[in-house]
Amino acid sequence: MRDFDQITAFLGEWGPYQKLIFILLSLSSIPNGYVGMTMVFLADIPSHHCRLPFLNSSYGGLGYNLSIPTEEVKGEIVLSRCRRYTEQGDSDAVFRNDTEGCLDGWVFSKERYVSTIVTEWNLVCEDKWKTPFTITVFFFGVLAGSLLSGMISDRYGRKFVFFATMAVQTVFSLIQAASNSWEMFCVLYFIVGLGQIANYCAAFILGCELLSKSYRITFATLGISLAYALGYACLPLFAYFIRDWRMLLVALSVPGLLYIPLWWYIPESPRWLLSQGRVEEAEAIIRAAAKKNGITPPDVIFKREDTAELMEKEDVDSQKKYTWLDLLRTTNIRNITILNIIIWSIVSLTYYGLSLNTPNMDGDPYLNCLFASGTEFVGYTMMWLAGRYISRRLTLSTSVLFCGIMLLLIKLVPAELGALTVTLAMFGKISITGAFVFIYLYGIELLPTVVRNMGLGVTTMASRIGSCFSPYIAYMGTYNKALPYIIMGCISIICAILSLLLPETKDEELPEYISQVKPLQWFCRGKKPEGKNTQEENTSPGSRAEEELA
Repeated sequence: MRDFDQITAFLGEWGPYQKLIFILLSLSSIPNGYVGMTMVFLADIPSHHCRLPFLNSSYGGLGYNLSIPTEEVKGEIVLSRCRRYTEQGDSDAVFRNDTEGCLDGWVFSKERYVSTIVTEWNLVCEDKWKTPFTITVFFFGVLAGSLLSGMISDRYGRKFVFFATMAVQTVFSLIQAASNSWEMFCVLYFIVGLGQIANYCAAFILGCELLSKSYRITFATLGISLAYALGYACLPLFAYFIRDWRMLLVALSVPGLLYIPLWWYIPESPRWLLSQGRVEEAEAIIRAAAKKNGITPPDVIFKREDTAELMEKEDVDSQKKYTWLDLLRTTNIRNITILNIIIWSIVSLTYYGLSLNTPNMDGDPYLNCLFASGTEFVGYTMMWLAGRYISRRLTLSTSVLFCGIMLLLIKLVPAELGALTVTLAMFGKISITGAFVFIYLYGIELLPTVVRNMGLGVTTMASRIGSCFSPYIAYMGTYNKALPYIIMGCISIICAILSLLLPETKDEELPEYISQVKPLQWFCRGKKPEGKNTQEENTSPGSRAEEELA
């Protein structure tokens, strides 16, 4: 079968059809940018101390100074957050020097927030572990979404998963705002995490398969990624004007309903339809695109010699339902899969580790969040420029290596030069942010169409495993401030070396079948992709059918 890009070259590369797809799929990523970061404000911990029933319930006051001991927090003396003096006898005014827990609950400051989930369910002191665990639950949902969405999308189509997960993310976020317990909130947050990553992956793959290779890098590093960063930047603006966590969640969820009309403008991927033997449907989409671009298509788009075998095998072996095991079937795809899992885990761990361990996070949370979103814009733009003119292997390896060097240099910075430490950390974060989005594009180009979304789901799942460990890396900073940077710097340099083993994909056609996957540079330099004569593939009837179709 001829190459898909060659067959559809008559459409042009940047007509009205391509522009519409580019814009709509990019805009669909805006909610993804703030869904995963809402906990910055939903779960922020206001100043608090024990409640004393015989005193005014508002935060602070002279009466509390006699009833609650003090403690030092970040160099400031404040009322103890978890202890109070023990009452003496039946008097409400006399206290012993002994202390006890907050038996009557807590009083929270309303200086910054009307309410958060922390104030709603008293997630402090003995229950303070529940706040970070809530974020972990979200990442568990992301793990599940990464795994399930790939399999469902490769089997039932990109468009179906794209809109179904958008609905899941929107609807369950609205229900989450009505949670009446922390347990209910966590269960719903798990489902939201599942929908968030599945929607992002589906949009990413749909765009890369609908757009030509010359605009694929622009869509991956500027289009969908800058829209994601825009959503991230919108979060502190919403949170600044809406200080109640329930209303904030509703306000952030409602925009998802605006994407319903996209169903009639975004088509299914013709590449996926062809891989399923649904040639007529793929041709109808191509003809509609040609009409949109004002181009007269040829009478026959997919010639008989290109599609005969595909049509004959539509209901037999060639319609093999691919599973995760196909990502390990041949030597080439097995090496790519394993290497991608390692690289994605390290990049994700470093990205989230830096986000959690940023030394300048003290201060106004709204400005901090806005500043963090600004680094996303810089990182994505730099990666777009690099991706246009530099090879894929060198772009990924250089960006991760630069991050590793910046982080290791922090160990050499004197303690009094705090500003220099922040600068190096921010340079590292900009670099790893670019790498974090670039691995999506690279992964798309490395994997074949028949298992592309499934493969992206598996590697995304691996990246989320890395992100689950990132809070522990940041926690090490409480014992040794330089240790997190040393760990992340070292693993980043290892990741940079491993990246050089990946095959080059810049300006090359997307592989359609497993047999077209390229070998690693180190092990098989100059070797062609595995074909019919590869012993591993000849052992599988499904792969022989795949070879005949290719």
